[in-house]
Amino acid sequence: MNDMKHCLKLVLIAVFPIFVIGCSGEKKDSDAQNQIEKPRVKLSESRLQDVDQIEEYTAIVESDIKNNISSNSVMRIEKINVEVGDMVRKGQVLVQMNTAMLQQLKLQIENQRVEFNRIDELYKVGGASKSEWDNAKMLLDVNETMYANRLENTQLLSPISGVVTARNYDNGDMPGNMPILTIESLSPVKMIINVSENYYPRVKKGMGATVKLEVYGDEVFAGKVSLVYPTINPTTHTFPVEITLNNANQRVRPGMFARATLTFGTESRTVVPDQAVVKQMGAGDHYVYVYDNGKVSHNKVQLGRRLGDEYEVVSGVPAGAQVVVAGQNRLADGVEVEVVK
Repeated sequence: MNDMKHCLKLVLIAVFPIFVIGCSGEKKDSDAQNQIEKPRVKLSESRLQDVDQIEEYTAIVESDIKNNISSNSVMRIEKINVEVGDMVRKGQVLVQMNTAMLQQLKLQIENQRVEFNRIDELYKVGGASKSEWDNAKMLLDVNETMYANRLENTQLLSPISGVVTARNYDNGDMPGNMPILTIESLSPVKMIINVSENYYPRVKKGMGATVKLEVYGDEVFAGKVSLVYPTINPTTHTFPVEITLNNANQRVRPGMFARATLTFGTESRTVVPDQAVVKQMGAGDHYVYVYDNGKVSHNKVQLGRRLGDEYEVVSGVPAGAQVVVAGQNRLADGVEVEVVK
């Protein structure tokens, strides 16, 4: 009997841990089940709004006119009268070339004129042939033309009023392939921007533009479209547009970094609260979670302008959609959610 009692105790001892373990396991499963709750989100509604179609472009300021000053004749530089940064006026003497070769050519022409006059007298009385007369006349004409060209290039004048932006030689140098000086105008100045082909029908010569210069912060300069290029780049699907600034005070200088803004009217566009927009880390893409029938979808969007505490959405979300504005950190595409007020 004692042996049977002892065996029964052993059986109960062996079974009891299994029962306890079983109960404990059921309790853990219940706790885990309770912990898996639907993410809670807050919603807002996307809506249609008339939005000004404003596009901003970056560009580098250029001079409207740029002249390279060189001599068309092979002559040594006698004296350069200006330095880089000097303001010059139209017609000002910039460079004096050496006249030694010019004087030699002048003496040569005088001797050729005497010879031509001699042949001309002989030709009139039959003492010289027509070919001799033609050769003498041609040689004299060629050298006289050369002299006039060298005389014109002895003093190099500025064709515009502007500023000296480059000087490539010193006094006494024989110029090579580079220009002696470069002169650039400062009034007006221009910049070239590349506009999407979607706007080609809307860009017209004379339309206004606003320009900001990096160096002047938020100060706005008035410009206008002065040239619309007639062809579209097939690779970038853009076309060049030239914007001109009057720049009467010459505060804007070639080489400055600029941002030009063009306005293309208004369009009815979807807008969403800025809290609805989620940026994907590393990729730079933007997403909006759209709620429908208890679940959310992960919609990639193309954003337009920021409008205060809202964003213009060019594509990706229709107007009237329920969009998530809080609780996105626990969401994924297709997840069931609980909506809270």
